[in-house]
Amino acid sequence: MGSVGYRDDIAAGRVAFAHLIRVWHVRNGWNHRVLPALAETLDLGRVHNSQLSMLRNGKLASPGPEVFLALGRINQLLAAEAAGGGLSAALRQRLEGQPELLATLEHAALPVQAPGEAVLGPGELLDIFVGQRPPPPAADLRIAVDEAAALSAALAELFTAGRPWRLCREIVLAAYPATRRQRRERFAEVMAGQRDYSAVELDAELPDLRRTLVALGAAGEGSLEPNQFLELLRRRAQALQERGSGASHDGDLAAAIRAQLAQGS
Repeated sequence: MGSVGYRDDIAAGRVAFAHLIRVWHVRNGWNHRVLPALAETLDLGRVHNSQLSMLRNGKLASPGPEVFLALGRINQLLAAEAAGGGLSAALRQRLEGQPELLATLEHAALPVQAPGEAVLGPGELLDIFVGQRPPPPAADLRIAVDEAAALSAALAELFTAGRPWRLCREIVLAAYPATRRQRRERFAEVMAGQRDYSAVELDAELPDLRRTLVALGAAGEGSLEPNQFLELLRRRAQALQERGSGASHDGDLAAAIRAQLAQGS
C-alpha cells in the first residue's frame, strides 16, 4: 500500500477491525457472548470471549485463523439465514437447544455487509484486519468521541425540525425502524435532549437514522450515502454551535425569556 510499511498497515487494520466489531455488536444489541456461542453451537469455528473482547479493543495482535473463520462464517450465515429480519426454519432448528441465543437473533441478526457487495467472509475479514481492505463505509465512519454530543444535538434538531419533542414524538418514533426496546428508548432520549449518543452508538445507529429520514419523507431512498449523512450532521452541529455561542450566558437566557413573556402579554 504505497510507501507505508506493513506494520503501519496492520496497526491501521487492527483499529478498523476493532471499530467494525464494536459497530456490529451495537447495531444488533448483542453482548460479548453471542458470537462465541454461535461459533460453538453451530460448529463454525472458534472464538473465545476473551479474544472477542481484545478484538473489540484493538488489543489482539495475532488472532489465529480459526477466529476469522468463525466470524466470517457467522457473518455469511446471518446474511443467508436471517435475511429480511426473520430467521430461516433451518437456522431455528439448529438453535433449538439454545433458546436464549435464538431469542437474541430473533431480535436482531444483521450481518456486516456493504450495500450492493458480497457479504464479508473469513478472507475479507482477515484482509481488513491486516489493512489490505477497507471496512464497509457504514462500519467505518469513525465518529470522534468529542463530536458525538454535538452530532446528537444536530440529529435531534433535524428530526424535529426544531420543534418541541412532545409535538413530534409519535410521528418520529413511528418512522424509526429499530424494534428493540432499549434502542427505541435511547433514541427517544436523544431526540428529547435527555442524553447523547456515544461515538460508537452513533456509528451503529446511522443506517437506521437514514432510514428514519426516508420514512419521514424528508429524503429519498439512496439519496444520502453514510458519509454524506454524517457530513450533513457535522455542518448542522457547527451551525448550532455558532448560533448558541452568543446565547449561553445566564443574562442572555433571562433576557430571551423576558422577551418571550413580553410577546405573550
